[in-house]
Amino acid sequence: MKALIFSAGKGERMRPLTLHTPKPLLVAGGKPLIAWHLEKLAAAGIREVVVNTSWLGDQFAPALGDGARWGLRLHLIDEGAVPLETGGGILNALPLLGDAPFLVVNGDVWTDLAFSTLPDAPAGDAHVVLVDNPAQHPRGDFILRGDGQVSDEGDAARLTYAGIGVYRPQILDAWRAVIGDTVGAQAQPPQFGLAPLLRHAMAQGRVSGQHHGGQWTDVGTPARLAQLDAQLQARHG
Repeated sequence: MKALIFSAGKGERMRPLTLHTPKPLLVAGGKPLIAWHLEKLAAAGIREVVVNTSWLGDQFAPALGDGARWGLRLHLIDEGAVPLETGGGILNALPLLGDAPFLVVNGDVWTDLAFSTLPDAPAGDAHVVLVDNPAQHPRGDFILRGDGQVSDEGDAARLTYAGIGVYRPQILDAWRAVIGDTVGAQAQPPQFGLAPLLRHAMAQGRVSGQHHGGQWTDVGTPARLAQLDAQLQARHG
C-alpha cells in the first residue's frame, strides 16, 4: 500500500508560526509533525509515500530528503500557489498512488494510532478513523454504526473524522457530478474537498470505519502545538 500525506495547507490558524514554516514541518516532541507519520507508515510496512505541498513547499525536500532515513521512498508533488484541497489533492496524486487502495493522513494531526490496524483494502470506497470529539469540535462529524458502517444521517452521537483513512481511487470516479459546477471544479487542476465525496459514498453504504480511543490531536493552533510538545517531551524525555 502507498500513502498520501496532506501537506499543502497554508496553516492560517497556526500563524505566526506558519509564516515561515509549513505546518507539517513544525516540531513537536523533538521532530517535525510529518516525521511522526513517516515513522508510523514505515512501521506499518508502507514503502512509498506521496507528500503534496503548496505553501512554503520548497522546504520539504531539504527537511525530508528522499525518505531513505525512514526506509521510504518519498514523492513530493507541488500543487502550485493555491492548494487543491483534499479531494483535488488526491485526484492530482492519483498517477503516483496507482490503482490500489491507499492510506491518507492529514499532515497536521498527531496520533498514537498504529497504521497497521487499518485494513489493506476497504470493503467499499473508504475506511475511516474516527475519534472522540475534541473541545473545539464538540458536535463531531459522522456516526459509527454497530455494523461498522459510517453514516452522515440520523440523530445518534457523532464522532470526529481523524483525518486518517484508506481509500479506493474509485471514490473519485463521480467527483464532477458530486461537486457540481463550482469555481474550484472548473480550475485546472481542479480544487475541491473530499468531504462531499465521503458523504456521497456513505449514502450508498460504501464507507466503513473504526474508533480510535487513544491519543489524537488536531494541531491547529500554536496553543495546541505547545500542549502536544509538552506531552511528548514528558513522555519521551
